Amino acid sequence: MQVLLSLSISLLAGLLLSRLAKLLKLPAVTAYLVAGILVGPYVLGRLGVPGIGFISMDDIENYSVICDVALGFIAFSIGNEFRLSQLKKIGKQATIVGVFQAVITTLVVDAALIGLHFIVPNNGFPLSAAIILGAIASATAPAATLMVVKQYKAKGPVTDMLLPVVALDDAVGLVIFAVSFGIAKALNSGPLDLVSVLVEPLLEVILSLALGAAMGVIFTFCERFFHSRSKRMSISIAFVLLTIALSNLELPPVFGVHIHFSPLLVCMMLGTVFCNICDFSEELMERVDRWTAPLFVLFFVLSGAELELIVFSDFFIVLIGIVYILFRSLGKYSGAYVSSKLSGCEDKIVKYLGITLLPQAGVALGMADMAKDAPELGTAGIIIANITLFAVLVYEIVGPTLTKMALLKAGDIKPEGKTSARHEHIKKMVERAQASETASAAQGENGATVSESSETSK
Repeated sequence: MQVLLSLSISLLAGLLLSRLAKLLKLPAVTAYLVAGILVGPYVLGRLGVPGIGFISMDDIENYSVICDVALGFIAFSIGNEFRLSQLKKIGKQATIVGVFQAVITTLVVDAALIGLHFIVPNNGFPLSAAIILGAIASATAPAATLMVVKQYKAKGPVTDMLLPVVALDDAVGLVIFAVSFGIAKALNSGPLDLVSVLVEPLLEVILSLALGAAMGVIFTFCERFFHSRSKRMSISIAFVLLTIALSNLELPPVFGVHIHFSPLLVCMMLGTVFCNICDFSEELMERVDRWTAPLFVLFFVLSGAELELIVFSDFFIVLIGIVYILFRSLGKYSGAYVSSKLSGCEDKIVKYLGITLLPQAGVALGMADMAKDAPELGTAGIIIANITLFAVLVYEIVGPTLTKMALLKAGDIKPEGKTSARHEHIKKMVERAQASETASAAQGENGATVSESSETSK
């Protein structure tokens, strides 16, 4: 009962606040995150009533499987954007922008935070923390971006470029983080381990793509045995869940090399392979999107509940967090601007793409958790985690709104395109009734005409 009560209250809170967000012209994602804060440990959770809000962070952790599944489906949807027909047009540009904006962001944030390291007295801000935060800055939140695109049905050159760039961004970010993480650990504890710095991150990316591709081929083969829409949707959901499970496997080291998979990359590759070799993948993707709608609401509400508001009480964390946010924003915008300009993108992409890359959440928090759990980093890991939490809190509240504004300015969002499902349903019912009346009248007139013809014949 407690689990069902918590989930239902979370879902209702997110949906009800989304109506208020619509009045304020804010994205629904922002409403879901605020709803999470309200049902989290700092508001409703303080009442201490099980089921009426989340009492503690450990309580929220019990629902982590929902977040894992939601991220898997989000990555699967983004993989659908890598259609060969589209990649032939923007593939080269998306690759250049995806790689360079991530690298430039890391360099800009590293330069700012390393400079801050030498300014802060008594070495209160370790050099290792500055290096790792620079790598974390490269990550963008695909979930918030995708939700804004779907809510407003964004379509246009900026959106076409945005989704592949976000997908590539996470792959590049994983490699940058692994390299920076290895350097930071070496600074704190000893010699540089080339295996963990270079081999393992590259192997993680390659194996993740290989696993996703294999699952995509198997998925397409199995899907051919089902013909009804409901069963094809069910097999789609089953394969995404199976892929998420396999990507979370913990394998033993091979010749001293640790083998990991990235669930995001695996599920992205699953979606990419499936959408390119299945003839009616678009129809199935639309059906899966409808099934996952409440799942995504719960994901963002739980993400909001996980935000540690206590970080606002530490002036040191807030100060470094503000520097991190300012220079990450500068890095994302300038990196996207320069790379899209050099690769010959449209003016709209050059001007607005960088703003849409600001949201940050799941991937960055995962990197921060790795740093916090690393014994070699000591207190630096805790500093990294708290600064990342502070930045995520700001970016997740502000980022979706900025993404919406940028897409609106670029012309990818058409305000007149937003419709109410209820009004559309009523409109269709009226049209059907009118059509039925017209048909009945026509039938009556035809009947009368036939009758008159019979009388005349007689």
